[in-house]
Amino acid sequence: MSGYIKTMRDLEAATYGIRGGSGNSLLKAAGVVGGFGTAHDASSGILSGAGPTAVSDLYNLAYGKKVWSMINQEVNALAMIAKRPYTSSGWRVLKSRASGGSGNTFDVASGAFGSDDPRADLLGAVEENAAVGSGNLAALTPTYARLSTTPKTVAHLFEFSELALEMAKIDDGVGDIRALIREDMGKHHAEVQNKMLLMPLEKYDEATTLTNLGRQYTSLLKVVASSAELNAMNDASMLNTSSAANTLPTTITTIFSDTSRQLTSGNATASFLDAQVDYGGGYAAGDARVMTLTILNNMLRNIREAGGSPKVILTGYDTIQHLGDLLQAQERFMDRKEIIPTHNGVRGVKGSEVGFRVATYFDIPIIPCKDMTKTGQGAANKLSDLLILDTDHLWLSVMKPTQYFEDGIDHGNPFGVAKLGNQAMFRTIAETGCSFFKGQGKITNITSA
Repeated sequence: MSGYIKTMRDLEAATYGIRGGSGNSLLKAAGVVGGFGTAHDASSGILSGAGPTAVSDLYNLAYGKKVWSMINQEVNALAMIAKRPYTSSGWRVLKSRASGGSGNTFDVASGAFGSDDPRADLLGAVEENAAVGSGNLAALTPTYARLSTTPKTVAHLFEFSELALEMAKIDDGVGDIRALIREDMGKHHAEVQNKMLLMPLEKYDEATTLTNLGRQYTSLLKVVASSAELNAMNDASMLNTSSAANTLPTTITTIFSDTSRQLTSGNATASFLDAQVDYGGGYAAGDARVMTLTILNNMLRNIREAGGSPKVILTGYDTIQHLGDLLQAQERFMDRKEIIPTHNGVRGVKGSEVGFRVATYFDIPIIPCKDMTKTGQGAANKLSDLLILDTDHLWLSVMKPTQYFEDGIDHGNPFGVAKLGNQAMFRTIAETGCSFFKGQGKITNITSA
């Protein structure tokens, strides 16, 4: 059958104009027939036809124009966190009830009316014709706090010369290098933002060397944290400033302008900013636990008791595999669920090719993140942390969505970039926000065995 392609040799022949099976040869404009790079048909040399012997300069290796990425640049944390327009730099949160304290449950003990632990009969029931302003009808007020953020700018600049742009079109190059670099830099711009959202908590203690850390997005590992966790890290000397005085820098204790996460005389002070964090008995070497379904189930229960509603679990591929092994051993299986992305409130239509299927646990999607940190010390078989997030109260405030800018000689303005070339840039302005910390959860310090 004429023109039928069965082998790579047939494909090369059809692609490069070789006819009659006469070897792997290319007909060049100079009239010299030569092989394509190195001979594919076991010939002794590149040249397979008659002609001059010193013709190597007439030939270039012709490579494909497509550049295939060999790097995993996924952006799952950035993709899954809810996006909101940046409409305000601050918000108010309720940090304590009018009475009954600020815990997950309502406390009653022996306190006075309106205290954090009122008596069981001092909750607001009043006698007939009660006097206003006294007894069980005295004025009460909840306690509020103000949180605030500042928008963070993330930008990546790249450039290419005028000559490089033109030569890429003429020689056996990649063609439009502008489009190639723009694509790869766009992926890099997104991946870097993803890494910011998964920055390890202990990095925030390196304020003396990481001077620009405060200019990045606030990490989810810092948002979903607690005073007790900071205390455990301090006791295990995981923080550079660990000392007998138990003083921590504001870079790690401050979250959204509030400094309530503190250590007092070596003990953690409970804060309304505390998320549900399970790190086991401590962060010292040897304290890591084997990950079990009980640990995960307890965390889900604690989050729900605190009023949260878990929407997504972010973790690493290793932890997902470990959970799968646990469920397989018990003849139970993780379900799979279709996720339909939304953008600015616009939801994809079910049935259209816009969704993707992921593993779930108790109907909560489990999203793999290659950059998820492994918090803990000593264990050689550590697993990635798990972030169990209520994205109704955790979001990325976007002031300026990602934009692409370019200027230079191709745009008639070499003076703007002060070069005979072009410069381009990706820029995004945003910051993390959270209005309910107790509804977020984190499991750390875990191993596979």
